[in-house]
Parts: sequence; structure tokens; C-alpha cells
Amino acid sequence: MIEELPIADWRGPYDTGLKARALAALEAGSVLYFPKLPFRLLEAEGEFLDARVADGKAKNISLDHTSGKMQASSLTGERAARLAAMIERFGASAAALVHDLLPYRDVERARTSFRPVQVKGRSYSRISDDRLLHIDAFPSRPMHGRRILRFFANVAPNSPRHWHVGQPFEEFAKAFLPRVGPHLPGKSWLYDKLGVTRGKRSLYDELMLSLHDAGKLDSDFQSGSPHQDVRFAPGTCWLVFTDQVLHAALGGEFALEQTFHLDIDQMAAPERAPLRVLERLSGKTLA
Repeated sequence: MIEELPIADWRGPYDTGLKARALAALEAGSVLYFPKLPFRLLEAEGEFLDARVADGKAKNISLDHTSGKMQASSLTGERAARLAAMIERFGASAAALVHDLLPYRDVERARTSFRPVQVKGRSYSRISDDRLLHIDAFPSRPMHGRRILRFFANVAPNSPRHWHVGQPFEEFAKAFLPRVGPHLPGKSWLYDKLGVTRGKRSLYDELMLSLHDAGKLDSDFQSGSPHQDVRFAPGTCWLVFTDQVLHAALGGEFALEQTFHLDIDQMAAPERAPLRVLERLSGKTLA
């Protein structure tokens, strides 16, 4: 489940054998772990290791690198600009590493986030509680089978980022597909017209959201399903397809995260993508 890579530089070139190993492990559903790759804050950025830089209304502070707009921070003025610069520097570094390590050439860089608040002790609805094992699926952004790839860095001075990594996606899908009810005709069209979603959801999007919710709501699954307990040390990074790898974030603070999207035809093994797995198991075209 965890593939350690001895990479210590944010830019390549990387060894050909290492790149092949990274690609195979990533697409097979492993977490690529970089224990020798810290994202170092500038001395003046240490002040941002404080939960109060968040506005308390959202889980994460997020940055749109195309517009420079930052959301969910309590900071204003010069301090807000410096925080945005820190988040952008991380996002650009993550994008450079993904470009140099993996063969994907048409990767969309989505929002970059800073997660300064301790995971433990927060109160969420069960569906929103990321301390429960889940796959990622976006309620408002239809993906139509595109992949969700995420790069994380633990910038906490002392505390690890505590995760559980669950069973392979296909095993999870086989268990939960029979529990998913039929898609309501017209629901995706209505949500699009009302502006609830940015575009019309495909059957794939509806199914992934149903699987996400069903897994979180099943207490027996949460307590009894096989998983690996992982603690990502301070000063380390990791990369994972979060639409494929069941994961739960149980504890930690001060993490940075960069999301990427890509089409499955860029994959070396597109048959491993959740879209293809679900189409094979359901016997339906989903996107």
C-alpha cells in the first residue's frame, strides 16, 4: 500500500527505473511516499503554523493559482499575500515534481490548499467526516471518469499526519455496488440547471458519490475493514490517486495539498481507473 521513493529533489531528471516504479505503484493503488523530500517554509512563514490563520468556516484555506484568489483565511493585507505566496510556492513545486516524475502530459492543476487545523477534535456530519475511510468524489464538480491525483506535504514541526489506507478499490466496489440504489432520472439535469453542480453529473459521478456515502455510513465497514495504519512524519510528502485509494485522515495539522485532474487515456493502465472498474462490475457505460 505504501511505496517509498528515495527522491530528495523537487525537480528531475529522475532515474528511468525509479519513474517506472513510481508509475506502476501509483496506478496499482499504492501511496507514493517521499520520506526524504521536505517542503521547507521560509523563516518568516513560521507564523502561519497557527490554526488562527483559518477563518473557522471551512476545513481548508484554498488558493486558485490562476487568479491568485485565496479563500477561508482570516488574514488580510500583507500577511494574506505572504500566506498565498507560500501556498503557491508549494503548488508549483508539486506540479514540477509530478511533471518530471510521471509521463502524464495533460494534467490540470486544480486548487491548492493549506490545512492548518488539527484533524482531531473537529465535529462533522458523518458524510463530511474525512476521519472515516472513503474514496474522493466531488458533489459539485462532475469528473466524468477523470482521475483525482493529490500531493500532500506535512509541514508540522513535530506531529505526524495520521492516516488509514484501506482495501483495494475493486474489493470495496464489489461489496458496496449491490447496496447502491438506482439513479433518479432528471436529478443530474436539475442540479446542473439550479447551479448546484458545475455541469451535469454522469452516471459515474452519481455512483462514486453513492459509494463514498455508503462506505462512510456503514459502521461495520469502518470498524472492521482491513486497513494499514500510516503516520507520515513531519518534513515528508506523499502522492496518491484519492479517487481509487480508500483513506482516512485521523490526525495531524499543518499540511499542504495540491490536487490534479487527468483523463484516464493518459494512464499506462487505464483499466485500473475507477471508471473502468465500475463499468466492468456494473456492465454499464458510465461516462
